[in-house]
Amino acid sequence: MLTFLLGPFLALLPKRWRRSLSFRESIEWRIASMLSAFEEMLLAIVAFFYWYSFSMNSWVSRGLDAALAGKMGPNVTGEEIGFTAWVMLVAHPVTWLLAFIFVEGSVRLVGAAFTENNLGILPLFLLDKVLLKIAGRSGPGIAQAAGYAEGNVSSYVGTLRDKVRSSHAPIVPDELRVSREQAEEFFEIRSCRRKQDWDPPRTVRYLDAFYRLEACTQGPEPRPFRYRLRRLSAGVMGRTVLVYSPEETPIVSEK
Repeated sequence: MLTFLLGPFLALLPKRWRRSLSFRESIEWRIASMLSAFEEMLLAIVAFFYWYSFSMNSWVSRGLDAALAGKMGPNVTGEEIGFTAWVMLVAHPVTWLLAFIFVEGSVRLVGAAFTENNLGILPLFLLDKVLLKIAGRSGPGIAQAAGYAEGNVSSYVGTLRDKVRSSHAPIVPDELRVSREQAEEFFEIRSCRRKQDWDPPRTVRYLDAFYRLEACTQGPEPRPFRYRLRRLSAGVMGRTVLVYSPEETPIVSEK
């Protein structure tokens, strides 16, 4: 219930503020962020239509009044007055503000839907950075922490590409390839789907053993996503440990 009632409003906040909420675990942030982003886009569209109607009617009326009063010369036409009003609309700061809100909502919607990167709105994030500076605390760079950095844009593109690629690939069991290099044991997981949050150097538990995720690469179909892991001598379960428990029994082979 909190996800739909408070979630869309709380999703506007920077991630650091959301982490301080005592009830944050009760909210499904992906759904809340998608709703919040969609409502932001819808607000921008509705506001633009009202702004377009008000501004064009106002400026065209003023232009016609000026033309009738002879202030614009004898040869001015209605098309020229309408074009002038349209140029004023495009160049007006309110139009650019509404365009920014729509684009920001689109980025937040794509981030939440496809990359599970639940972004807040940029103005509140900038306010958070100012407050951190005033308090004398250092934090990550503005674009980097907000999730609007170039690296995140690349992440969106890469994730969307992986989604499209996975949608056409058949669902097949994972393939495990075990290998040994001197005294160490490695195994590679080849999967038809990308594994969420499997980013090096995360620790992965499989059966009763712990592994360190060394690298993530891509190969040919039907299992394009490949994860190379190195077995650890010991490990302890924790919140950051990934548990590998495939739904279908993987195919095991040794090199």
